[in-house]
Amino acid sequence: MCTVEKRGRVYLITLTSAGEHRLGPALISALRSAVASVRASPGGGALVLAAEGKYFSNGFDQAWARTVPYQLHISMRGAFRGLVADLLALPMPTVAAVTGHAAAAGCVLALAHDSVVMRASRGFLYMSEVNAGLMMADFFGELLRQKVPDAAARRDMVLRGDKMTAAEGVRRGVVDAAVDGGVDDVVAAAVAAAEGLAARGWDGEVVAEIRKAMWPALWGKVKDYGADAAAARARL
Repeated sequence: MCTVEKRGRVYLITLTSAGEHRLGPALISALRSAVASVRASPGGGALVLAAEGKYFSNGFDQAWARTVPYQLHISMRGAFRGLVADLLALPMPTVAAVTGHAAAAGCVLALAHDSVVMRASRGFLYMSEVNAGLMMADFFGELLRQKVPDAAARRDMVLRGDKMTAAEGVRRGVVDAAVDGGVDDVVAAAVAAAEGLAARGWDGEVVAEIRKAMWPALWGKVKDYGADAAAARARL
């Protein structure tokens, strides 16, 4: 489902296969395990998350959700809330390499990183809930308030279901760089950006605490679901 490799001081997590990378329990668990392994590994200075194929992630696994009791929906959403918490608490800079479409929870996953590098020729950021007739989680809304600074762009994404291209994302201050070429070019650009951040030699724990302080409302909505909170409960 995902791989972890190290390129210089950068850890690269890649969602594998040419599928839609739907965020069901198995993929969320694999991602959280990958992030935990990066956190526990020595010598890492930054993280990049990328994906193979046409999609970065097309959101929650709705096909799975239609076949299981509602309680499992709640569990899946809690696990994804925990993944966002894990990224916010990660003691290193993070970069999303948006190599294709990033919709709904997939869009949230991309924007949960410190920086976003996006493919210029293909893919979009898309909050599909209004078109799909689905409620939006509270922390989705809080993350979008923090990560989409332009109020009109935020309205258009959430209440109109508009799809944001890389060029529009750069113009609106949501995307840091739009990269020409294919998936490999986007990943290479994201790794280069992450390597530049790693070279700053920052204290990772300070980075994590500043991140939490910068987005306190978002952190407050996810912190009880993260790996740190789970470890603390286990010690009680």
